[in-house]
Order: sequence, then C-alpha cells, then structure tokens
Amino acid sequence: MLVVAGVLTLAGLGASAAQVPPFIGALTLEPGLTIGKCLTAASNTDGASVTIEACTYSDNQKWTFDGGSVKIFGNKCLDIMNGNSADGTFLQIWTCTPNNGNQQFAYTRDNRLAWNNNKGKCVDLPGGHRASGTRITIYGCTDNNKNQIWNTGYNVNDLPAKSQSNQFGTNLCGTASSQTSDCQTAYLNSAEDFCLWGPPSPDSTIGDTEHMNVAWCTKSGRGTRVIPNGSLSGVHFVKTKDYVQVTGVGDLTFLNIQKGDQGGELDNRGADGNGNPSGGLVYGNTFGPGVQYHEWTSFISDTQFCFRACVGADATVNCNHIYDVMGCEWNIPANYNPGVFETCDGDNDLPMGVYGSSTWFQGVSPTPSAHPAASSSNCVPIPTVSSAPAKRMVVHRRADLDAPLSPTPTPTYTPS
Repeated sequence: MLVVAGVLTLAGLGASAAQVPPFIGALTLEPGLTIGKCLTAASNTDGASVTIEACTYSDNQKWTFDGGSVKIFGNKCLDIMNGNSADGTFLQIWTCTPNNGNQQFAYTRDNRLAWNNNKGKCVDLPGGHRASGTRITIYGCTDNNKNQIWNTGYNVNDLPAKSQSNQFGTNLCGTASSQTSDCQTAYLNSAEDFCLWGPPSPDSTIGDTEHMNVAWCTKSGRGTRVIPNGSLSGVHFVKTKDYVQVTGVGDLTFLNIQKGDQGGELDNRGADGNGNPSGGLVYGNTFGPGVQYHEWTSFISDTQFCFRACVGADATVNCNHIYDVMGCEWNIPANYNPGVFETCDGDNDLPMGVYGSSTWFQGVSPTPSAHPAASSSNCVPIPTVSSAPAKRMVVHRRADLDAPLSPTPTPTYTPS
C-alpha cells in the first residue's frame, strides 16, 4: 500500500539529537535554498551583523563548532541580539563567554541550527531571500522549512586532511593518482569526468566496505584511484536544473568489487549521519566552479552504477536516500544501455517513492514500479570513456551570485 503523506519531511531524516555537524574544522555555512552563498560576519567586532554573501572562503565565512557555540575569528560567537526570542530577531557576533545562552546552538541531523536557550527557535533565512546582504534571523523551527537549512562545507581548493574524525581515508589528496590511494573526494562533471565509490581492497563487497569506500575516477591528477580503461561499457551523464547524474554499466570488479556482489547504496548521510563513505565529499563545476554537492546518492554493484548529486531547495527530495535496497533503476531511472557513451541535458525525474500525494516507504507491500526516466535532449555522444589528466578545478573569489545558478549548456556535437 501507499502511505498518504507529503514528501518525506526533513525531520524524518532525524531532526533531533546531534549537537554538531559530522564534519570538523573550519566550515562554511551555506543556505540550503541556493548555492554560492555563505553565512558571513560583517567584521571582527562585537555587534557585527550576520548576513549571506557570495562565498569567498575568507576568514569571515569560516565557522567552527566548539562547546555548543558557533565560533568565528577564534574568539567571536554567533549570538542572538540581547537574547530576544521574538521571531525575526537578528543574529550578530559577539565575544564568546562561557555558558552564554545567547551563544548556544545545536546542529540538528537535518541540517538546522537550533538555539539551545529556546528550543523552539532556529537560524532562518528570512522570507527565503537569497540576495547578498540579507540579514539572518531566528524564527520558530518548523519541519520541512527550507529557509532553515544550513549546509556545512569546504572550499574545494582548501580541503582538510580529514573532514570527519572517524574517516578511513583523506580529502587532501594531492595530484598524484595511485591505485592504492585512500582519497575520499569525488567529482561529477561529465560522461568523461566523473568518479565512483569503490572498495579500497580487492574482492570486497560494498556492504562490508561502505564506510571506507574511496574515489575511483576517470580523470587522473586529483590524487584518486583511476578507473581502468575498458572497465566501463556504457556511460550516460545527465544534467538538469537541479542535479547531475551519471549512470552506466561495466565490469566493476576492476574497482575491487567482488564478482556477483549486488552492491548497495552510498550517500551523504548513512545510518549514523556521517555518510557512506564517512568523510566522503563530492564536487563539480556544472552549477559553478568547484560547487560542493551536499546532497548526493549513489548505488554500485559489480556490473552497474548510478550517482546523482543535487542542489537547491529540493536537494533532499531529488537525492533522497531512504530506499537503500531498491537499487539504481528504481531510485535513479535513466539510460543504462551498454555501448553508448553520452552527455545530455534532461528534465528532473519524479521524486523517488512519491506517487501523487502519497509516499511509499521501503518494506511496505506491494512495492510500486519505478518512475519512468525523464526526457533528455541535446545528447552529445563520445566514442568511449577512458582515463586522462583532469583540468584543475579553480575556485576564484566569486562575484555576487544573486541569480540562481543554472547548468551550462551542452555543446553542439559536430561529427568529425
């Protein structure tokens, strides 16, 4: 049967409990409604306003979580002006003081910043306004409120050695590719430039290694492992207004996956909130240079793969990851045909598990059919996918990004 409900609420992902993000060190705080904007302190002075601005990854956009406080400049804290609990009260920064209730916040499992001194209030992007200079406020916490989502991230050109304390590998991968690399930073750019998650050791199952999987990529020069030539027999890359995805088939035992392994799901959350693999980061340049994909989902077996990375207000819906036993073709309906290598534009698929006003939940009988794959266009065929050096992904200090970012157009294919 279908369960009558809206799209799975963010609370359903576990809105309670966690006090700090799973990621460590100096972090950007980026509104879930858009990309290219970061929570910003106006200056290193008491009372400085807190706004969203174009991400420059400067010191006034690097926040750390410490002792229940959200710190910046080393000794300043995110602060509720005068401790006023009224909706619409502005945030500021102020010198950190012990046990100051105005400076105590909890980072929830569904990526909200809840004020600990008044558990009904959350850090809020007022009215969903995405313009630079928008001052940040507190407002009553409500499930599925996209104005209250704050993703944590890193500059692709300034990655930490480890982004999580329990991490198997590293995110600071250098440029020397190696088939024994433990790099856990992946990229999704095109049919010729993408990565998959695979085990670090030969003859392994995805289920046994999901927390430690490493990046296997078509491009060398990013410090990852390289997908061996000939192991991919079909690759289909699609970019929509809200996500990019790559699907395909091949002999993925070359990626250390045990022959016959039906595989499993890898995603940015995982059962414990740390993601699988723990510390796995995903970047791409479809929606701007060096954009971090905070929501992504992937399945891989010994013969088939799919990997989708999402942006914008509906990222958690388009990259849902509660259907972990349903596999690629149910979660990400697309072209999986062998013998074809292409990059296409496309429309969004219908959200996985959502049928009209009802949502199906895994384990409820009967299981509904997968949605049909959305239409695609402007497909650019390529002869095959083989390893080659990557172009360095450079993120400059960004100009103001008030307009929503859109995918760059697919170039016209001219037969040679």
